[in-house]
Amino acid sequence: MADEEHTEHGYVRYVALGDSQSEGVGDGDDATGLRGLADRLAEQLAVLNPGLQYANLAVRGKLAGQVRAEQLAPALAMRPDLVTVIAGVNDLMRPKFDAAEVAAELEAMFAALTAAGVRVATVTFPDVGKIAPLARPLRSRVRDLNARVRVAAARHGVAVADCAVHPFATDPRVWSADRLHASPVGHARIAAALAHSIELPGSDDAWTIALPPPPLPSRVQALGTELRWVSGFLGPWLIRRLRGRSSGDGRFAKRPELLPLLTDMGRSSEAP
Repeated sequence: MADEEHTEHGYVRYVALGDSQSEGVGDGDDATGLRGLADRLAEQLAVLNPGLQYANLAVRGKLAGQVRAEQLAPALAMRPDLVTVIAGVNDLMRPKFDAAEVAAELEAMFAALTAAGVRVATVTFPDVGKIAPLARPLRSRVRDLNARVRVAAARHGVAVADCAVHPFATDPRVWSADRLHASPVGHARIAAALAHSIELPGSDDAWTIALPPPPLPSRVQALGTELRWVSGFLGPWLIRRLRGRSSGDGRFAKRPELLPLLTDMGRSSEAP
């Protein structure tokens, strides 16, 4: 059992499952490398156990069912003692979204992993209508999915970083320019939330604190921001959907095997 190898010094093998958020999109880039919430959580785990082995199977654009079909079995084969499962946002944006179906895919992963003795953690998703006004029609979907995730997690003893209930989660500074992926600050906050959810020594609830109030933009600045977002991000995303393409097409996991984590222990948890 994976629990047998969890030591008093921390976790031994950590595997991240999911889509672009766990891959790290929005925190770095493809040229210089992505960091992201999973890497940041691994860094915190390695403070307690420098021998930590870490794998990240997440690939951008994946639906919850694809995460289960493609990532669950490889993760179980690694015999991890900690797994994060973060998926469902890509499903939310599809026309035929079914909250019960997506939650069932997530719960199947929760069940399989916890049955193997793995400590599992997940997150809830913020009110997307406050992040991108054009996404307001998705608000009810987000609330429905979050409610189902909480219930499924409770059934299987899965830790939940309940980001959705805290105002910081809809602060524009927590999100990158595309409003779909967390910024470096956002990735750091989510990693801290996950660490707190599994009661990692040294973690606390500081991640819940709202950021200082930002300066208010003028109407002209606000309009310019909206137009740039529509042309730079919403338009290309709609074109991909119409063509039946995904941002993850042709991509592979950035860290498909368990490897020792090389980390700069001097970095701040909210360092960019």
